[in-house]
Amino acid sequence: MKSSRRDYPEVNAGSMADIAFLLLIFFLVTAVIPDDKGINRKLPPPCAPNTNCTGAPISQRNILEVKINAKDELLVENESISIDELKDITKVFLNNNGDGSCDYCVGLKNKNLSDNPKKAVVSLANSQETSYDFYIKVQDEITKAYYELRSDYATTTLKKPSHKLTIEELQTVKKAYPFILSEAEIKD
Repeated sequence: MKSSRRDYPEVNAGSMADIAFLLLIFFLVTAVIPDDKGINRKLPPPCAPNTNCTGAPISQRNILEVKINAKDELLVENESISIDELKDITKVFLNNNGDGSCDYCVGLKNKNLSDNPKKAVVSLANSQETSYDFYIKVQDEITKAYYELRSDYATTTLKKPSHKLTIEELQTVKKAYPFILSEAEIKD
């Protein structure tokens, strides 16, 4: 007697696990993991134990105080400014040549601003509620000020555009306008 059931061919599932494993390995190897980039800053070396690492006191005129409050408002020297003004204010401060010791500076020689770029410090303080986007915008404007001053120095002093400098010339430019940014709390 014939059975009313039909026999269906079976699928050999023995190698399914191997294929799934190979696909998993393939996707793990070929997947691109996003590379989060931070702010490129060189941190000071750690302080040796039992050593006073506070350094020499900095004259108040050599500190440009930049503050960001919880509402993403920008204060420079306790005056409210827009983000668009920050780069120019920073450049004027850094390039001031208040003590006359900088022969490449073309500043105003204002006695209330920095002595020279090597002594100038940009102090950045922010609230814990400051938005990350605004904090990055402020960092970008300060960085642009330094890069523009360095580019001007390369063009006028070294007679080369900044993108054609050798490593030694680039180090000279960085020494002329060292990037000194402090994010430490301001002690009154």
